[in-house]
Amino acid sequence: MIERRALVVEVDAATQLGLLGFLRARGYQCVAVSSADEALEALADGAFSFTLIDFSGSGAEADELVQCLRLRNKNTGPVVAITNRRDDDLAAASLVVEATLHKPLSLDELQQTIDKLVRPQAEVLGPVPEQLGGRIRREMELWSSPKMLEASQIIREAARVDVTVLITGETGTGKELVARAIHHFSSRRAGPFVKVNCAAMPRELLESELFGYERGAFTGAHKLKIGKFEAAHRGTMFLDEIGDLHPALQAKLLHVLQDGEFSRIGGKSTLSVDVRVLAATNQDLERAVAEGRFREDLYYRLNVIQVLVPPLRERAAEIPHLASYFVERYAKLYRRDGFSVPPSVMERLTRHRYPGNVRELENLVKRMIVLDDPFLVRIPLPDPTANGGRANVAPATLEPALAVQEPSLKDISRRASQAAEREAIAKMLEQTGWNRVRAARALRISYRALLYKIKQAGLDAERSSIRPAL
Repeated sequence: MIERRALVVEVDAATQLGLLGFLRARGYQCVAVSSADEALEALADGAFSFTLIDFSGSGAEADELVQCLRLRNKNTGPVVAITNRRDDDLAAASLVVEATLHKPLSLDELQQTIDKLVRPQAEVLGPVPEQLGGRIRREMELWSSPKMLEASQIIREAARVDVTVLITGETGTGKELVARAIHHFSSRRAGPFVKVNCAAMPRELLESELFGYERGAFTGAHKLKIGKFEAAHRGTMFLDEIGDLHPALQAKLLHVLQDGEFSRIGGKSTLSVDVRVLAATNQDLERAVAEGRFREDLYYRLNVIQVLVPPLRERAAEIPHLASYFVERYAKLYRRDGFSVPPSVMERLTRHRYPGNVRELENLVKRMIVLDDPFLVRIPLPDPTANGGRANVAPATLEPALAVQEPSLKDISRRASQAAEREAIAKMLEQTGWNRVRAARALRISYRALLYKIKQAGLDAERSSIRPAL
C-alpha cells in the first residue's frame, strides 16, 4: 500500500509538534523540517501526499520558501500555506501554492482543505489489492499438523490485541509468513508492514536504518533520513533475527517499546510513534539471556505472546500439499503449464528431511520447474533409506572425499571453545568447593549464567557420579 506522507515545514517547535500530532492521528506519516534546504532534502527522499508550510516570519524567509517551491518537483503534492501576513510576499507565494490558511489556524479548516486537495486514498489507489492477503490465507489453509493448527489459532488471537509477539523456529520455517498473517488479521492491516533484518547490517548502519538521522549527524549525513520506525507509524514493524541485535541497540529498542518514543541520530527532539513490534529468531533467546548476550528485560518485553513454528520434518503430512501449492504457483509464473510432480517423486519429497525447511522445499520445486525436471534426474535428491535411514547424505555419484562430511573450521573452533570453557568452570568449582556464588564472581559471569553452563556441560551429573555412597 502506498504511504500517506505529509511534509511539514515549520520553524516553531511547539506549532510543529501540534501539527505532527494532528496529522499522525489521521494516518499520515510525517516529515518535519524547519528550513527550505531541509525541505528540498526531504523531497529528494520521496513523494508526499501534500506539503504544509508556514509562511509566518520575515519577508526574506518567505522569499526563500517561495523560491524553494518554484523549483519543486512532483514530490511535494498539493502545497498548503499557513500565514499571519497579507502582504505582497504572500501574494507572490500564493502563485505556487494550492491553498492558503490564516492564523489563528482552525484545525477544522485545515482538515477540510486537506480533504479537498488530497483525494481519498481509495480514489488514488483504487481497490486495496488482496493478492497478499489471499496468499497468506491460502498458505495457512495448508497447515494441518496439530502444532501448526495451534500456531494458526494463536496468530488469530494475537492479531486481535496490540501486543508484541515473538516468533521462534528454525531458519526457513515461515516465520515471516506468521508475522505478515498477524499484521493482515489485525486492525493495522491498512497501515505499513516494515521488515528489518537485524543480522544483515553492522550496528551503526542498523541504528540509522531503524531510527533515522538528522542532517550533519555524522560524516556523510548530507540530508535528513527517515528511519523505519517512522515509516511504520500506525502499522507493524517486523524485526527479523532479533537475537543478533547489538546490545546498545537492545537498550534503545527497549525504550521505544516502553514509551513509543525515540530520537533520530543527532536529533534534539523526541519523536512519538504508534508501531506494533513483531520479532523473530532462530536462536535460543533464553540461553542468550543466561549468557548475557541478550537483555532479560527486552526478552520479556518481546515475549508477551510466543508463536513456535515447528520444522518441516515434524509436519511431514503437509509436504505434499505445500509442494503442490508451489508447483501451481511457480508453473504459472515460469510458464510451465501442465508441469506436475509424479507420485513416486512426491513420495521421495515427503521422506526428505529438509534442513532448510519450507524454504528448501520451495526452492527445490522452483528448480524442478525451471529445469523441467519432474523426475529429479538433473537434481539428485538424497535417498532417506541410505546410510541407515539417514537423509541428507551425499549422493553415491559424488567422489568419496566429498561424501564424507568433515567438520568445518567454525565447528572445530566452537568445540574447542566449549571444551576450554568447561575445563575452566570445572577447575573454578573445585577451587571454591562448589560454591557457585564465589565461582560466578571469580569467572566474572552472572550466577544464572553459571548455573546454565554447569547444566549444559553436564558438570552436575559428573559431580553426582563421583560422590561416595553413604
